[in-house]
Amino acid sequence: MDPNKAAKMFVTWKEWRASFVPQGFIPDSEVVEHLKPQKVFLQGLSKTGFPVMLLLAAKHYPAKDQQLYKKFFVHIFEKALARYAILFIKVVAILDLNHLAYKNVDTKGFITLFQTLQAYYPNRLEKLYMINAPWFFSSVWKLISPILEKSTSEKIVMTSNEKGIKQLIEEVGTEVLPKELGGNAQLVPIQDVQVPPLQC
Repeated sequence: MDPNKAAKMFVTWKEWRASFVPQGFIPDSEVVEHLKPQKVFLQGLSKTGFPVMLLLAAKHYPAKDQQLYKKFFVHIFEKALARYAILFIKVVAILDLNHLAYKNVDTKGFITLFQTLQAYYPNRLEKLYMINAPWFFSSVWKLISPILEKSTSEKIVMTSNEKGIKQLIEEVGTEVLPKELGGNAQLVPIQDVQVPPLQC
């Protein structure tokens, strides 16, 4: 609720948008390298009406090109928003850390993701569930968490226990969660998701 900060962010966002997303979206062809592993899925709407995005951390490897990785993040986030074309819609994200190994840890990528989210998609994240974290992930999180704004950190739920998974199922719904997470849905790779055409 700070008008001056909001005005500055809006100007910065417009400039960024014009240079980084000049077409209004980033096509699959520009992020093929990150789409190939099928590590991101768009599962439909949660019980509360928000798009549910699932990310499998064990299929990700540290990005060699941070600019390309940022493009990939913008691509998937924009696609989740465009798929449902609802004004001011937010996204529910689930980061599944099951089978995560040291080779998958991408601290720079995490920081890039959160910085982009906070700078250019403020208040577009409804909730981020981080589940099945291995024992060593707490040390990784200590490096990442200081860059989070309070409004972002309050939306993050980290759990590895049965109670936390049960909460996820109750809040998101079995209709969109895959069987691996206690639901009834099939995984839907984000590159297979169709979005409505842009309106001129």
